[in-house]
Amino acid sequence: MRRRIASVAVTACLLAIAGCSGGEEPGAAPKSPTPAASVGPGEGELNLLALPGYTEGGGSDPRVDWVSPFEERTRCTVKVKYADDEQDMLELFRDEERQYDGVAAPPDVAGRLIASHEVAPLNTRLVEGYSDLSPRLRRLPAYTSGDTRYGVPIAWGVSTLMYNTDKVKDAPTGWGAVFDPKGKGRTAVLRDSPLTIADAALYLKKDRPELGITDPYALTTAQLDAVMKLLEKGRDRVRSYWTHPSDAVAAFASGNATVGQVWPYHLDVLSRAHRPVAEVRPAEGVTGWADAWMISARARHPSCMYQWMSWTSGKRVQEQIANWVGVAPANPETCDYLGRRFCTAYHVNNRAYLNQVRFARLPGGCPPASRPATSAPSATPARGTPGAACTDYRTWSDRWARLT
Repeated sequence: MRRRIASVAVTACLLAIAGCSGGEEPGAAPKSPTPAASVGPGEGELNLLALPGYTEGGGSDPRVDWVSPFEERTRCTVKVKYADDEQDMLELFRDEERQYDGVAAPPDVAGRLIASHEVAPLNTRLVEGYSDLSPRLRRLPAYTSGDTRYGVPIAWGVSTLMYNTDKVKDAPTGWGAVFDPKGKGRTAVLRDSPLTIADAALYLKKDRPELGITDPYALTTAQLDAVMKLLEKGRDRVRSYWTHPSDAVAAFASGNATVGQVWPYHLDVLSRAHRPVAEVRPAEGVTGWADAWMISARARHPSCMYQWMSWTSGKRVQEQIANWVGVAPANPETCDYLGRRFCTAYHVNNRAYLNQVRFARLPGGCPPASRPATSAPSATPARGTPGAACTDYRTWSDRWARLT
C-alpha cells in the first residue's frame, strides 16, 4: 500500500479543480534472531527506511517535526531513506551496501521480512507506551508469528466505499457498487495494489458462496481465478487505479468517479471541501491495513531503534503523525488531542468497527492440509477444499500487474 503525504497535494488539487512483486524470499539471516534483553544508552545514530510521512523533521513544514525533539532527548541522530513504494522498500532494505536499523513496514512488506528472518522479534516490554496501543493492532497477523511480535503499530486505516450523492441517487449497500460488472452508469476508482484483490474476494465471499472463500487473503487458485475474472469484467468502468491519495480525490472532485474504494482520508478531505460524497459501510465488511516499525536483524543501533519506537508510540507524536499523514493513530488515547471530529471520521475509538476489519497480511495460509502453491498444480481439487493450492503474494502481484 503506497502512502505518501497527501494533505498539501490534495488541497492544491481541489483548488485547481474548483478554479478550473515480490519473488522468492532470500534468507538474509540463517536463523531467526532473538529479542533484545535490554535497552542501553543510545549509540548516537539511527538509520530508518520508510514511506514519506512517518519521520518528519521540519523539512516539509517547519511546524511538523517530531524528529528533532527525539534527537535532542536521546542524542540519536536520525537519518532517513524514503522508499517510492513497497517494492522499492523491500529492495532497499535488502541492499547489502545499506544498513537500516528499522523500517516502517506495510503488511505486504512485513510478511516477507518476517519469513526471511530479516527483522528481529521484539521485546515489547522495552517499548514504552506499547501497552497503550490498540490491542487489536498489536496482535495483527501481519506483524506476528505465533506468539512472537515483530512490529510496533504506527497507524492504520480501512478501504471503505464512497459514492457521489449527486450522481448515485440510491445509496449503495455493498461492494457490488464497485465490483459488480452489471453496475451500469457508475464509474469507479480502485487502489492500485495487489491487496485490492482481497476486497474483491470479500465481495465474492458473500455473492458467490459456492466458491468457499473464508479468508480474503487465503485464496486457492480457483478462487483467485474467479476474483480476477470479476475484476477484468469491470475494468472498463474503472476511471483510475490510484496510487497517491490525491488521484482518488481528483477523480471524485472532477466528477469522473461516482463510486470508489477509498480511505477515510478521502472522505474527510472531500467532505471538508463540501463535495457531494458519502461513505457506506459495505454489507460484506471492509479490509484494512496497518503500518508498523520493525527492527532489522542486522541493526547496528538497536538501543536508538527501541527508543524511537517508544517515542513514536506516545500520544503527542501519534497526534502529529495522524494529522500530517491523514491516518488513524495506533494509540487511541491520541484522541485526547485530535478531537472528536477527527477520531469519528477515522473510526479511531470505534472498537466494534475496528474488531470487524479484515486487516491485510501477506497472502497465503490456506487450511493446514493445503500444499504450497505452484504455477501449474498437477491436479485441481474441488474449490474451497483443504487440498487446493494456496496462492502467494508473487502470484497476486503477477495477476494484478496483468490486470492494470
